[in-house]
Amino acid sequence: MNVIEVSHLVKEYKKIRKESGLRGAVKNLFIQKSEYVRAVDDISFSIEKGDIVGYIGPNGAGKSTTVKMLSGIMQPTSGEILISGISPQRDRKRVVQNLGVVFGQRSQLNWDLRLGETFELLKRIYQIEDSVYKNNLGVLNEIFQIDCFIDIPVRQLSLGQRMRGDLVAAMLHSPDVLFLDEPTIGLDVEAKYSVRKFIKEINQRNKTTIILTTHDLGDIQELCQRVIIINEGKIIEDGSLDMLIDKIAPYRHLILDFYHPVTISHPRAELISVNEARSVYRFRKDEITAAQLIEDISHVTPIKEVGLEEVKIDDIIRTVYQQKDVLCDR
Repeated sequence: MNVIEVSHLVKEYKKIRKESGLRGAVKNLFIQKSEYVRAVDDISFSIEKGDIVGYIGPNGAGKSTTVKMLSGIMQPTSGEILISGISPQRDRKRVVQNLGVVFGQRSQLNWDLRLGETFELLKRIYQIEDSVYKNNLGVLNEIFQIDCFIDIPVRQLSLGQRMRGDLVAAMLHSPDVLFLDEPTIGLDVEAKYSVRKFIKEINQRNKTTIILTTHDLGDIQELCQRVIIINEGKIIEDGSLDMLIDKIAPYRHLILDFYHPVTISHPRAELISVNEARSVYRFRKDEITAAQLIEDISHVTPIKEVGLEEVKIDDIIRTVYQQKDVLCDR
């Protein structure tokens, strides 16, 4: 069942074009030329209940604009959004009751209150029943151990503590859908681990549907079953991470160390380098497995050590961005 449905979504901004120089500055006072820029350009996708989807792209690609429209903060120029069958533009109050949002660079916590008082305030805003509130806070405390800083004023919390507080605040009312915009930005290794653990546990316990925008590709590798890549307002890739890797980089490198210098060829692998007793083979994953290749070569000569090189996810994503740039330059 699709929890999120986006159809032909467009967001345009009016941009004032200003001329440079002194003459241009004077001219700009009396004559203004404007143009419309599409931050989100006719995108469509759907997301099923319980999915964790990475929504990624370079700076200015349209990620945050999309999330703001999905959460009802911003009105689209055209197109339709449905969250559990409800439009956030036409009935934002109903949608918000079933929605959690965390913006990594902007906190929803009240700066002047203790963290616990902020939770109490949200309890009243969302009209959460006492039993539900206590149960949810208990479950979230199991994941984040917020008891140790729940009585500290928000302004005195560390960045990692504030992010954990924001995640708890977003989940207090048991939303079915959670939007996370850069939730690990600026966090250290331990804090990132806590956030990722939270996302996994909430998804597994409650089948929460999650859209994650991030520049940290470690988040994508650890959490997301599906990746949507947006660039210049358009969706350029949509599928599983494995599918994307197979499409962009179908090759792997097998490194074999032998007991003595030897050169061995294979009909379904390319021998790309030989350095004394070390050979490196390049092969397509859809034509032969590493295990088959190792077995075939071991029948010819004994193998001392084996290494396998996978293409880094950073390189895969960078290649996708560059392909889009090449198309734009044509």
